[in-house]
Amino acid sequence: MDMTPQETIAYIGRMLFERRLTDFAGGNISLRVGDEIFISPRHSGAKQHWNIDPQTVVHGSILTGEVLDHPSFSREGKAHLEVYRAFPAAAAIIHAHPFYVMPFCSAGRPIEPVLEATDKFGTVEVLPYAPAHSGELAAVIRDGIRPKEELIARFAAPVLLARHGIFVVSGDIDRCLDTVERISWNAWCILARGLLPPAALT
Repeated sequence: MDMTPQETIAYIGRMLFERRLTDFAGGNISLRVGDEIFISPRHSGAKQHWNIDPQTVVHGSILTGEVLDHPSFSREGKAHLEVYRAFPAAAAIIHAHPFYVMPFCSAGRPIEPVLEATDKFGTVEVLPYAPAHSGELAAVIRDGIRPKEELIARFAAPVLLARHGIFVVSGDIDRCLDTVERISWNAWCILARGLLPPAALT
């Protein structure tokens, strides 16, 4: 599809919400185009219900801090800027609250790959807790992504945020979306296995 960065962010936001990969409480989506960041506006869930008006997408230079002063700049945007500055291959980020992933975030439990489709990510670890919207959290995310840097260009690098959600970095926004859903299905399978009846004795 041939879309502007703003239209792409609006489309991805609808996909995330419709597929229960995020909620009204938060999350954010960004793209890097050259030295410029495009990011979903603050309260995309709470006020726009993830039906984002592309005209409200915030954009500005990654090289300076001016975009931080925009009144609609996403509060978790500090982490997006930190990652884009640290990893040249990063061109797309999704931070989301997937329905089946959130129990793992709340319990501080990593998500092990139980599906072949998630083997490429290995175990998705939970990063140390840091308060939402803080510079401390931005640094924790940057440092947590660093050991997975090679995954950014190869597919996507996911991490879990304690008590918060998932953060996925890639060179491509479609791979980000794909990764969020793969890990969500994997999380559901882990949870659902506990509901299966005991295996029949042979």
